[in-house]
Amino acid sequence: MPKALIVFATRTGKTKQIAEIIAEGLRIAGVDVELLNANGIKKESALEGYDAYVFGSSTYHGEMMAGMKTLLFLAEKADLAGKIGGSFGSFGWSGEASDRIFDTMKHTFNMDMVSSSLRLKSVSVEGGIKMAQDYGREIAKKLGL
Repeated sequence: MPKALIVFATRTGKTKQIAEIIAEGLRIAGVDVELLNANGIKKESALEGYDAYVFGSSTYHGEMMAGMKTLLFLAEKADLAGKIGGSFGSFGWSGEASDRIFDTMKHTFNMDMVSSSLRLKSVSVEGGIKMAQDYGREIAKKLGL
């Protein structure tokens, strides 16, 4: 069974909720999923052993959360080249964080990314749950499921 790691950085809890629904979509497709808060990862070795990586952060004042920035610096040392990847985030006004994470994963880490990042105000917005589940399924499809 393929394994996926979803790491999130959240300010109000909305990004964590999106992570949980993406995980649900992955699990429905047959992927073993682990969810972690970015603030809890201290070493790049914590990123080893997964087939897919999904990183997400809320956007606050046009920036991703500090915990996600720190995680990306650790991930740069983790040799994720060729691994399946996706990014997501919640936002109030602008939502740049998920796209910046996506670009870092694709161009700096050389990961095999899904078509685009997922940007949601929250999963409670109309269609949000389905969009997050479908994003998980898209990642699973890249894993061959």
